[in-house]
Amino acid sequence: MTDDEKSQLEERVIMMLKTIYDPEIPVDIYELGLIYDVVVGDDASISIKMTLTSPACPVAGTLPGEVEEKVAQTMGANGAKVELTFEPPWDRDMMSEAAQLELGFM
Repeated sequence: MTDDEKSQLEERVIMMLKTIYDPEIPVDIYELGLIYDVVVGDDASISIKMTLTSPACPVAGTLPGEVEEKVAQTMGANGAKVELTFEPPWDRDMMSEAAQLELGFM
């Protein structure tokens, strides 16, 4: 893949991530700041490093799988792998300005 093709695929992946919501919060996981990194491999495989709002999050068992499944369906993607991390721990400062406005933090 060329760098331009990787960049375009990354943009499509981010658009897909913006369709996935934490069921307890009416903001998508990308704007919430739960996605730490998106890497597009030379073979169009997608690696995502993400976190949850807390280790005890009720969707801890299902959300990473949902992210993998939906990202793998992104046009041009050759599979997806999610790595769940709690370093650094998520806090509301990681949210986009739009998410903070939506949730009344600004």
